[in-house]
Amino acid sequence: MLEDPSSAPIDARLKATLEFLRKMTLSPDQLGPADAQRVRDAGVSDAALTDAVHVCAWFNMIDRVADAVEFRVPSPEQFARDAPGMLKRGYKL
Repeated sequence: MLEDPSSAPIDARLKATLEFLRKMTLSPDQLGPADAQRVRDAGVSDAALTDAVHVCAWFNMIDRVADAVEFRVPSPEQFARDAPGMLKRGYKL
């Protein structure tokens, strides 16, 4: 599904939305009003499409910043060691 949503056995609304978001992420210069219309034609509301765009845009931005600052994802063992402190105080340092 993630590699090629167009051939995945999923709901047409989700498929259209994922195709739109994929294009928005990988080739935003080629994204236009017709792409949004295809999502609407599949039955997705403007509000739902707007929500999906916001989530995708924020994720893309955070991902690019994490790559730029070489953010390291902790190992499962490190997560397990840090979990009690994170549960107690949250994410603040």
